[in-house]
Amino acid sequence: MPRAFALVTSVVSLCFDLLIFSGRASGVHLKPRGQSPQTDFLNNFEVVGNSYASAQQVFLGTLDKVYIVDKTENNPWQINGHPAWASEWSISSRQTRVMDAITNSFCAGGIVLGNGTWLNVGGNQAVTYGGAAAASQAGGPPYDDPDGRQSALNLARLLNPCDDGSCDWILGQPMTTPRWYPTLETLEDGSAIIIGGCQSGGYVNDPSQDNPTYEFFPSRGQPITSSILQNTLPANLYPLTWLLPSGKLFVQSNWNTVLLDYNQNLETPLSDVPDAVRVYPASGGSVMLPMTPANNYTASIMFCGGSNVTPDQWTEDWDIPHYPASSSCVQISPEVSSSYEEIDALPEGRTMGNLILLPDGRILCLNGAKLGTAGYGNTTYTIGQSYADKPILSPVIYDPSAPAGSRWSRDGLNPSNIDRMYHSSATLLPDGSVLVAGSNPNSDVNTSATYPTEYRIEIFYPSYYNQRRPEPQGLPNRLTYGGPFFNVSLTAADLFGNVDNIQTAKVVLLRTGFSTHTMNMGMRAVELDCSFLGNPDGSGVLHVSQPPPNPAIMPPGPALVFVVINGVPSVGVQVMVGSGSIEQQPTTPNEPLPQSVITPQQQSQGPSKKGPGASVVLGQANGNLVHWLKIAGALMAVLVIPSFC
Repeated sequence: MPRAFALVTSVVSLCFDLLIFSGRASGVHLKPRGQSPQTDFLNNFEVVGNSYASAQQVFLGTLDKVYIVDKTENNPWQINGHPAWASEWSISSRQTRVMDAITNSFCAGGIVLGNGTWLNVGGNQAVTYGGAAAASQAGGPPYDDPDGRQSALNLARLLNPCDDGSCDWILGQPMTTPRWYPTLETLEDGSAIIIGGCQSGGYVNDPSQDNPTYEFFPSRGQPITSSILQNTLPANLYPLTWLLPSGKLFVQSNWNTVLLDYNQNLETPLSDVPDAVRVYPASGGSVMLPMTPANNYTASIMFCGGSNVTPDQWTEDWDIPHYPASSSCVQISPEVSSSYEEIDALPEGRTMGNLILLPDGRILCLNGAKLGTAGYGNTTYTIGQSYADKPILSPVIYDPSAPAGSRWSRDGLNPSNIDRMYHSSATLLPDGSVLVAGSNPNSDVNTSATYPTEYRIEIFYPSYYNQRRPEPQGLPNRLTYGGPFFNVSLTAADLFGNVDNIQTAKVVLLRTGFSTHTMNMGMRAVELDCSFLGNPDGSGVLHVSQPPPNPAIMPPGPALVFVVINGVPSVGVQVMVGSGSIEQQPTTPNEPLPQSVITPQQQSQGPSKKGPGASVVLGQANGNLVHWLKIAGALMAVLVIPSFC
């Protein structure tokens, strides 16, 4: 390297070091997770274990533990003298531990709170064989499952996840009213809103048992009546709900949509959802698309599939299992427009198709059926007890960045061999694979039905899985709402031998959510703003902003962080977003980021150029010391580096 170039490089590096240090966020840095083990099942499904309880509800609790919650039924695995309807599955060992959910969690809702505790709310009455009402709602043989709607003790279920096998479900705060099929969402302060449900259950709701209200955990008092829930019977169970950047809630129920200001109890109507009902039991897939600096952290919500059923059709006296599901996909940005827009349709009609956010920005659709709806019953039309038929075994991936008309693709994807129908679930795992489990359209355990009670756990491995993963250094264990940026170091190998790849690097914050009934309550992805420094040796540094100073964009609580290079995500690490408490979250403006710069490798050739993000790329050393000092001086001026540099 010429002396002149070496001197300039040293001066520039020193000035960057001073600039970076001035904005470096404090805290404990997490070790990189390294590489994911190679799989022979790329773009395919692998059976990896047994859930012990059929996985009606699933969530990722730690980097190694997935938690499974079922309805009370006659599962063969026992705990405390009765069948278990909850379990914990280890990603690393692929072993399962039974747990005690205490009360009947049938069709409950769930969410993670701002302090990292998981909340499971609602459920069914105490039952006996075949799902019939038990003689005592306080528990007793054969299942010992107190009423889960409020429970005999009138308490919700809580879990603090662990990796040492010591944690189990406990009963917590009293609930105000019985709720079966409620939806939960984490709010800006880390508390939860609990919305809707019914008192006694059934295929759909009805006026005699409707609970068209919402309340909070921790409690803020008596429940509050919601107009949209009152007006959307009978398909108003599990209303599709997301917290928006404004702090309002988007609520979609039956055909209707509103913005809910839950602090003022004001509902603002939006357009009806077109083409199909998306809520249970039509059960279309739904997902909030990633919020990014490029879209100014605008919330957009996508719905795919479901059933075109009018309110008076929601009865059980017709041939439900052979009614074609919808292929329609629509999208709405509710704080930009009150109207939905049609987007690329699914390759085929699908009910009960889960939409799972992948860390590379794509969306995986899997599970479900071509015909019918969610639910089960005993009619002359049912398939066994299933209200759906013709399972869809093949996944499909949606790429929001692809041109309209070509966003869905099955290229290279392989089908599962397991029918995933009603009461199936899915969740992203830290290594970027997707756990798939459950399916049980039966009133009690039935392993011989056409669509049996399913205990096998699968993992789907997306296309990036076997690639060499970035191993970022410097990710903090806690993120704040605004404040100093932090620095993430990447080696030349992390950048796949091309320092220019740092220009499109992304840092993605992702909540995997609580999966049940074709929803992942609380799932969302937020890309953090960043700039970069590309080094002459091919390594680089990302200067990464904290999450925007608005907790409604990414609510407080645990989340995964991925660094994505060239479409390949690092193995995710778990961080705490916010204060770690249920409280009004402190916010502060984000510190400005340094300008993006790539310094050349020694062998680089060609003229200077500007890359994406207003980055500055220095040309090859070719001249004397004065020439290079002029370039260095110009660079410092652009970067507004203090004069002592």
